[in-house]
Amino acid sequence: MKGYPNLLPHGGEVFYESEAWGPAEREVLFQILREDLDWRCDEVVMFGKRVITQRKVAWYGDKHFRYKYSGLERTAKIWHPSLLPLKHLAEEVTGSRFNCCLCNLYHHGGEGMSWHSDNDKEFGIYPVIASVSFGAARPFRFRHKNGNETVDLRLEPGSLLLMRGGTQENWLHALPKTKRVKEMRINLTFRYCIDQT
Repeated sequence: MKGYPNLLPHGGEVFYESEAWGPAEREVLFQILREDLDWRCDEVVMFGKRVITQRKVAWYGDKHFRYKYSGLERTAKIWHPSLLPLKHLAEEVTGSRFNCCLCNLYHHGGEGMSWHSDNDKEFGIYPVIASVSFGAARPFRFRHKNGNETVDLRLEPGSLLLMRGGTQENWLHALPKTKRVKEMRINLTFRYCIDQT
């Protein structure tokens, strides 16, 4: 993303556009995504037990890509038409190509995501991830894997966050829970999945 500063001091590249979509457009998109996507409760394996989360997910792509995370395997559905214009704009802004999207729906600030990195083998070495946010604004954090360095920002509705380079190898990121946020947030993470078929 030309003209945007790298938010990480070293070991990765993170760029942020706070208003990739204007107020009127982002509200319409939020409503469409909330109603149209095939949202399902997520399932994770914790301490050997299968747990159903409050957070909901949807997984789309060019093909029925398989994706393993949190101990379970998911299979992508073919793109929903509502996602394609967002994918094309993310590609135009970032100069990257994406063939899949993991969508997350957080009902309120009590739902979040703990420290992790998206270094899954399905996305290859140095994956490029464009994260698009609609709905409630939420804090977002980065923490270096080998130290106490952190970078904090606020993901606004209609924003686009690009992570690339060594970000997933060297940094963790998290969506902290907060009691202050009562509204819903939808997050779309556009990625490029290596074809394993």
